[in-house]
This record gives sequence, structure tokens and C-alpha cells, in this order.
Amino acid sequence: MCPAIAVNAPVGVMDSGVGGLSVLKHLTRQLPHEHFLYFADSAHAPYGNKSASEIRQRCFTIADRLIVQGAKALVVACNTATAAAIGAMREHYTLPIIGMEPAVKPAAAASNNGIIGVLATTGTLKSAQFAALLEHYGQGVQIVTQACVGLVECIEQGQLDTPQTLSLLQQYCQPLMAAGADTIVLGCTHYPFVRKYIQEIVGQNVILIDTGAAVAKRLQQILEQRQMLNAASETGDYVFLTSGTEETQRVMQQLWAFAR
Repeated sequence: MCPAIAVNAPVGVMDSGVGGLSVLKHLTRQLPHEHFLYFADSAHAPYGNKSASEIRQRCFTIADRLIVQGAKALVVACNTATAAAIGAMREHYTLPIIGMEPAVKPAAAASNNGIIGVLATTGTLKSAQFAALLEHYGQGVQIVTQACVGLVECIEQGQLDTPQTLSLLQQYCQPLMAAGADTIVLGCTHYPFVRKYIQEIVGQNVILIDTGAAVAKRLQQILEQRQMLNAASETGDYVFLTSGTEETQRVMQQLWAFAR
């Protein structure tokens, strides 16, 4: 349960690590007057190889911390955490909670040949939520999925264009290219930080889709519906928090500068 919160209170944004900064970029652009608290759980990243119960435990711990610091809403900026925990979180908390999901629906609409690739973590691809997405929006199209083991760890270290990262990207994009995918879903919030390199591998004619902008619009809609938008005219601020080390803070600053 959460007490009444002022409209100028911050929005909490949480991720398994630094990847959710790609979502925070869209949030600050869509809602420039809102204040944000961003929490990177880098000490426990990646979530993709953890059990659903472990992920839920981390999500509740982080949510409690953000709520104690005054968060009026939460954005779970992690596909894996959304799949594992958002249902339980919405049952437990009264404040608005917005989650992520791989953009299968817009990808199906954007594809010309009906072949869609999905790059995601193992946890996301195995989730019931992803299975439901395929059931609802995957009819009439071919979905080719690829688990990207090790890629989150590279991005967590700020290694966007190292030989190891580029080799993983080549390895994981190859099956999607071989299948003829003309649209690829970036199904993890870390992946937009290597979007440039993915595009170079798959070619400019392949459409890359992430869901950050859609999540930002959804947050705005919910805050408007609940009369929780910050009415102040000044630009909002943001605070970075992490369970990680000073190195995590450095990478967060690096990727935030990159995202901006």
C-alpha cells in the first residue's frame, strides 16, 4: 500500500542494470517536466538467467526502495523483469506500474515479408508473457527468436564496440538474416545501445524496433488519467542509483551521455 503522493514526486525507473537508460531517454523526452529516479540493479545483473522467483524478489526490493524515496509511479524498464514480476507487483502496490514487452505487434505491422526476428534474453523468450504475445500478434507471420547470451554483460561493462561484443552481435543476428527477417525487435532494453552495430550487420533495409517511445507515451497517458502529471514549468531532474560499484556509475554516465 502506498500513501497519497504529490504530483511533483519523481517517477521510479528500474532495470536489471544500465539498459533501462535507453527507456529513460524516451521518458525524459516525452515528459520533460517530470523528475526521475533510476535504479540499476547491476550487482544482480543479468536477470535473464535467474528464476522468476529470484527476479520477483529483486523487483520488490527495488520497488520498496524507490517508493520510500517518494516515487509516484514505477516503470519496470526490463522485459525479463516485466515478464516475471509485474503481475505480482500490480497486485501488491497501488501506484501505477508500467512494464515492457517485446514489440511483436508493431513489428508485425511494419514487416513487408512477414518474417520477424526477435533478439532477447533467455528469460524473456521462455516467459508466459512472450508466449501470449506470439499467440495474440504472431498469427500470419513467421517469428524467429534468438537468445543473446552474454550480450547484456558486455553492455553492462560499457563495451559497445569491442571485438567480443561485435562478435556476439554477428553471431546472434546471423540466424535472423538467414531466415530473411526484414524487421527485428530489440527485446531487451540494453540492446538499443548497440543498435548502430546491429543495423550495420543486418543492413539499412531491415527495420529495428524497440519499445521505449511507446512506454513513455503510456506513462504520460496514465499520469494524465490519474491527474498525476507534474504541472511545474521547469525541466525535471533525474537521479541515478545502483546496487553496483563505482564502475557501474561510470558506465551509467557513459551510456546516459550516449543516449542523450
